Amino acid sequence: MVSVVLFIAAMLLFMGLFNQTIQTATVYQQHSALATKTSDLLDNMLLSSGTPVDWGKRRINSTSPTGFGLHDEALAQYQLSPFSLMRLESSAGKPVNYEVGGQTTTYNNVTMNSGEYLLVPHSEVLNYSYASKLLGTNGSYGFSLTLAPTVHVSISIVESLPTLTFSVNVTGTGLPLANSRVIYYLITVSGRDAPNSPVYNIYSGASSTDAGGMVTVSRDDVDVTQKSYALIVSASVSGLSGVGYYSNSLHNSSYVVPLVSNFETGTVNLAHSYGILDDAGQNVTGSESLYYNVTFLPVSDMTRMSLNNGTGGSWVCGNLDASHRVDSVNLDTRNLGVLVVAYSTGASTSGVVVMPWGFSPLGFSVTFGGQPGQQEWVSTDLRQVLVNNIPYQAKLMFWSNEGHKVIT
Repeated sequence: MVSVVLFIAAMLLFMGLFNQTIQTATVYQQHSALATKTSDLLDNMLLSSGTPVDWGKRRINSTSPTGFGLHDEALAQYQLSPFSLMRLESSAGKPVNYEVGGQTTTYNNVTMNSGEYLLVPHSEVLNYSYASKLLGTNGSYGFSLTLAPTVHVSISIVESLPTLTFSVNVTGTGLPLANSRVIYYLITVSGRDAPNSPVYNIYSGASSTDAGGMVTVSRDDVDVTQKSYALIVSASVSGLSGVGYYSNSLHNSSYVVPLVSNFETGTVNLAHSYGILDDAGQNVTGSESLYYNVTFLPVSDMTRMSLNNGTGGSWVCGNLDASHRVDSVNLDTRNLGVLVVAYSTGASTSGVVVMPWGFSPLGFSVTFGGQPGQQEWVSTDLRQVLVNNIPYQAKLMFWSNEGHKVIT
């Protein structure tokens, strides 16, 4: 009897250990297969241009595009379309509701900081659920794709008077980038008494970072007394480059906000902030009259370029208030750059806002997709890509919505 009992106990122990080994091997196989699928899916996103290949520059409706991909069809592998990236629904930014003429439009929000805007109508962005269907992951799997600049350029103000001085810090993947070449563009805005529009000046210069990736940018020939200003900094070293932005507006109680309207025609609406609604449907800012002066700076040389297909000169002026909330300008769809909007209500009340045309000119980031939550296993893969010669890191998180399962 004792022998039989010991034999049965040994068998049970062996079977338990065997089952545990089999279960561990099965889980490992599933995780390994999920990692392989993650890598394949990320490459599919980054190496395919989608259908049609230029869907990032076209109107989007409920049945388009018919294939999802972010590659720029005119460039080499792992170079992405700056316009397709503008069309991804952000899972991080809070949507913005804008009302004009009794009609409210919801905008996808990829805004980074105050004074930097990238607002695209929800009807013109690709949402997560539709992209999941195009990729064949809908229901069974979930994913989250993040694209962020590889080179980070952070800017802080040191002093504004008597000498306008900024501190610029350039870092790579957690490390300072020494001897980076830094080119900056300083935009100053002076308000004007109504009905005159604000005026601005652009100053530029160059320098290099020290061993700690730091550099001081100063202008002793610029007086910013009763002026708003913005600084755009481009840093590059050994083929790597990044962009940073800093702004200071004297007037923020109301402002002009750029809203992308049509990618095919390059139409951007210049809207009075009074039309922005909060969660309760109330206007978030005042309705005072705003005078604006808008220009476009292409990334090639940041030299002011003509608006409205060459008919508007290198700047366009106008006036917005509660009864006339929206004007529009047309950008050249062949050029990437920065739309700069100066506004004022008087001689000492001015401000400046910017919007990238294309995804990379201001170093924007975006997260597209769902949230993994309490998933048993989340696989992650990375790729280094270029967006208009700006290096970005593409990170894909991928998981099964069905727990342990056999992956084919």
